[in-house]
Amino acid sequence: MGSIPQLSIVKGKHSQLYPRLLHKIFEERVDKICGDKTALIFRENDADEQKTNYNTLNSSANRIASALLNKIKLKNLQANSDGDWIIAVCMKPSDNLVTTLLAIWKCGAAYLPLDVTFPANRITHILNESKPVLIIHDDDFDRTDVFDANFNPINYNELKEESKTFSNANIEEQLTLTGGVTDIAIVLYTSGSTGVPKGVRLRHSIIQNRLEWQWKTFPYSKTEIYGVFKTALTFVDSVTEIWGPLLNDMALVLVPKEITKNPSKLVEILEEFRIERLVLVPTLLRSLLLFLPLQENSGKLLFNLKTWVCSGEPLSLQLAKEFFDYFEEGRHVLCNFYGSTEVMGDVTYYVCESKNQLDAISRVPIGYALDNTIIYLLDSDFRPVKSEEIGELYVSGGNLASGYVNGRDPERFIDNPLAVDPIYSKIYKTGDFASLIKGVIYYEGRTDSQIKIRGHRVDLTEIEKSLTSLDYVDKGVVLCYHAGEIDQALVAFCVVKGDNMNKYIAKTSTQIENDLKLRLASYMVPQVVVLDSIPLLVNGKIDRQMLLKMYENTNNNDDAEIEFEMDFEGVDEKNLDKVKVLFETVGDSIGRSIRSKLSINANFYELGGNSLNSIYTIAELRKKGFFISITDFITAPTLGIIVECLKTSSDGECNLSSSNLHVQCDLQLTCLPLANEHKEDTIEIITASFYEKADIEQFIKNDILRTDYADILEAIWDVLVAKELSFMIKDSNGRSVGVALNFDARDEPEVEVHSKLIVIFEFLEFVEGPIRDNQLPEGLNQILHSFMMTTSADLNAKENIAVMHFMESEVLKLAKKKKFAGIFTTNTSPLTQQLGSNVYGYKSMLEYPINQYVYRDGTKPFGKAPDTKNVIVHWKDIRNE
Repeated sequence: MGSIPQLSIVKGKHSQLYPRLLHKIFEERVDKICGDKTALIFRENDADEQKTNYNTLNSSANRIASALLNKIKLKNLQANSDGDWIIAVCMKPSDNLVTTLLAIWKCGAAYLPLDVTFPANRITHILNESKPVLIIHDDDFDRTDVFDANFNPINYNELKEESKTFSNANIEEQLTLTGGVTDIAIVLYTSGSTGVPKGVRLRHSIIQNRLEWQWKTFPYSKTEIYGVFKTALTFVDSVTEIWGPLLNDMALVLVPKEITKNPSKLVEILEEFRIERLVLVPTLLRSLLLFLPLQENSGKLLFNLKTWVCSGEPLSLQLAKEFFDYFEEGRHVLCNFYGSTEVMGDVTYYVCESKNQLDAISRVPIGYALDNTIIYLLDSDFRPVKSEEIGELYVSGGNLASGYVNGRDPERFIDNPLAVDPIYSKIYKTGDFASLIKGVIYYEGRTDSQIKIRGHRVDLTEIEKSLTSLDYVDKGVVLCYHAGEIDQALVAFCVVKGDNMNKYIAKTSTQIENDLKLRLASYMVPQVVVLDSIPLLVNGKIDRQMLLKMYENTNNNDDAEIEFEMDFEGVDEKNLDKVKVLFETVGDSIGRSIRSKLSINANFYELGGNSLNSIYTIAELRKKGFFISITDFITAPTLGIIVECLKTSSDGECNLSSSNLHVQCDLQLTCLPLANEHKEDTIEIITASFYEKADIEQFIKNDILRTDYADILEAIWDVLVAKELSFMIKDSNGRSVGVALNFDARDEPEVEVHSKLIVIFEFLEFVEGPIRDNQLPEGLNQILHSFMMTTSADLNAKENIAVMHFMESEVLKLAKKKKFAGIFTTNTSPLTQQLGSNVYGYKSMLEYPINQYVYRDGTKPFGKAPDTKNVIVHWKDIRNE
């Protein structure tokens, strides 16, 4: 008999759910557990930090809820046609926002987020369809152009003032708008398949199901004190970001929108609060992985951030591997979540734990079903496809929304003919294709014109409808170039109506884009290409492949360099070379998406730049010897301002050379010959640096101890002091801030190593020995071996680089004073490698990938290191200086 083919149905674990209103869970925990604990932390524009404890948050929300109930009853307002009480919210991320959301739940309503940047027609549609009873907005978020008086807009501060006369007690269920049988908690509007946005109705119970799965599968650790809310409220991931921590007695750090756009500022926040988990789109992950290695203390940054969750866009295998090039296996995990607003954000998940795991697969799966959820892969006749065949993905179970506002698109939420259990009685048609291979689900693309842009679901039909509604556009089509890939781009091709009657004025691509900005959310605005005609196939349909090929050939011809126009008008002659480098780098970075000529008056983002290629541009400029901070770059209004900020050193204050290595900072530094009184500080600085963050030690860290470094230093200490080639760096307060240990390379002490550090020392001898013995000057007093050089762990980034430069200048002075021929060292970190090669003028004698090293026992101790992880053996000849 043949085997029975496995059908593509994946059922998540059954988990008993006892549905409760989320705000009631919150109230119960406040009363019993966490009343005095900090609930919210918010600071804006470097202002004083505002902290709100759970008691205050609950009391304020109760008062505002009572004020809302009073206002609704006095005006005799009614629920909408779905029977939902909805209150719209148009507020920036703040403690006031969270208080408002909680108050809306407490009065028995659902909250509907509105983004102040939404174009007027989008907001008008949302309000007219959902029929909220009230709109709560910030002072500066009053969209009087669309906030119709029928929706009763009210300023938050006015509402708060009104609420002061009401009780701060929890509201009894029978006094709420629904009498305690509240169903809908949130309404989120997403791009519609018909070109019109539609509202998803999310119940308390499906949010609870999603949260309880998360708490069980990815539990908060004992050290996880803070959560972070950084996602736009209109995006479904904001739900778990806000309510996950707040229903677990944690403090929620509220991140202003401008910080989320700046990797430097975002990393500062994540580091300050030792955030341990983060949800982000792959595009932001790529930006961070470009940004982190550029930082002086990159090996330590985000070490506490253990759980990374990618969602909203396909996660590429290459990006997942790059994650483990930076982050340590066994401590950090990268999760790939799949879902949409209609299924509470996520219904499948896959956890990446190591490079080896990723090497065994050809792409990152979307994984396994969440608790109380079933995934079906069906054919066009609604039958489950066989394993490894592609089917359309349908979802049923505890994460399913209650349909759309006004009953829109009922064909997406239908009766499930494949289920008996009532929890699975409805099924949702996702519009995605998927396959089941060896029990794991893989994403296979869309069935329609919907794509994901920065985590937002976007329907090309909606963009196309806005394009063709412009009175001067004759024809138009919107396509996505490289959909699902990192370099994906929205492109609108259009034909503009003739102007022979002077009725229409010729429009440039940029002007059309500006008009679309008035009609579409910012992330939906495409790059516009104006054509004389739209190419057609023989059957009369639009030749979409031809359009994409035209776009690619025009903007990204692989057989020729990308051409872009550079305008040097107004450039100071002394800056001409610098401007050329900047223009060429920006042009290469933006590539096919560049929208106008490069000039000192052009704005990087208006040219077509984004957060990802801004980081790439900064990295490429650094390779060419020009440095600018992330903040200076992304806030510069023009390329001309960027030119003024570009420096030839990473600190931006001086030109670093072998003869001038001073960096201005608050530290007043002194170099002292190594002495016995420095022993304790030396051991602490060396151990903290090499054990905690050294680049090659990390791959054998499980086999070494902190005390191993002390044992080595104890064994060679007397020789270090006696040779008078090593030194300690002190600041003006007498604090030890750096240490440099040096030897004559042909007069180094023999030492027995009884720990796994022997692997490190033998590896260093493996790469250094042949060069030292065969390529460098012979005899004593020729080669100064810079054996260990490091700084104190408690220095900030600027202090750290200042001390490093100071020590390098002292090593150089020492080598010259002692009449050495040169300085010999091996650098393992990207920072010291870059400084050695590009700043200090060392010659690279060998660049060796550490994962290739075979130890004497036949093993590869650094075998898990990425192929890009090298050590560089450096030599600096100083005989002619």
